[in-house]
Amino acid sequence: MEVNITRENNTITVQFSGRMDTPAAQEITPQMNALAEEASGTIILDCTELTYISSTGLRIFLTLRKAAAEKGGKVIICNICNDIRSVFMMTGFLNLFEIQSYKKG
Repeated sequence: MEVNITRENNTITVQFSGRMDTPAAQEITPQMNALAEEASGTIILDCTELTYISSTGLRIFLTLRKAAAEKGGKVIICNICNDIRSVFMMTGFLNLFEIQSYKKG
C-alpha cells in the first residue's frame, strides 16, 4: 500500500494506492493520526487506486472524519470503485461521508 500526501493552501489530498488490508492500515496509522492533528481544513481522500479496504481502514477514515468535525474541517472521499462503494453501503459510510465521484469498474 502506498500513500501520497500533498498540501495546497488549506487542502490536504491523500492518494491511496493498493490494498488497505489490516497490516497496511496499521502501517499507515501514524501518518493518518498526524493528519488528524491538522484536520481543520479540507482533507480529500483520493481512492482512485485503492482496490480494497478492511475494517481497520474504515476506522482510519472514520477517525479522520471525527477529527475534522471537531476542528471545523471536512473529509471528502473521491473516486471509489464499485467494490469499495459496496463496502461503504453495507457499513453505512455512504451516509457519513461526502463522496464526490465514483470510479467505473
